[in-house]
Amino acid sequence: VQLQASGGGLVQAGGSLRLSCAASGIIFRTVANAMGWYRQAPGNQREPVATITSGGSTNYADSVKGRFTISRDDAKNTVYLEMNSLKPEDTAVYYCNVGSSDGRWVRYSWGQGTQVTVSS
Repeated sequence: VQLQASGGGLVQAGGSLRLSCAASGIIFRTVANAMGWYRQAPGNQREPVATITSGGSTNYADSVKGRFTISRDDAKNTVYLEMNSLKPEDTAVYYCNVGSSDGRWVRYSWGQGTQVTVSS
């Protein structure tokens, strides 16, 4: 299984980015676990950002509620993270994975993430 995150970049505070995660080796619509976005800032542990179940239920970290939106397109085997009103503290490498809806465990090895840098 390979999970490839993309769409990161450098953006000013208040700006927006849309991340995509394409999967190979699995078929999203058959996955019982949730799809999720995670991030790791320098010096920090990796943390869950948002998850979405096969039924469309979502969970968000408190720090991104109201600003980030996770969605999935099973036909394209892709999960997205729309990030608005970005803050410098959102700067991190963002990863996607499959796991629990609360983001506490993941099923696969981490793929290559995508860097998001928010300047003040």
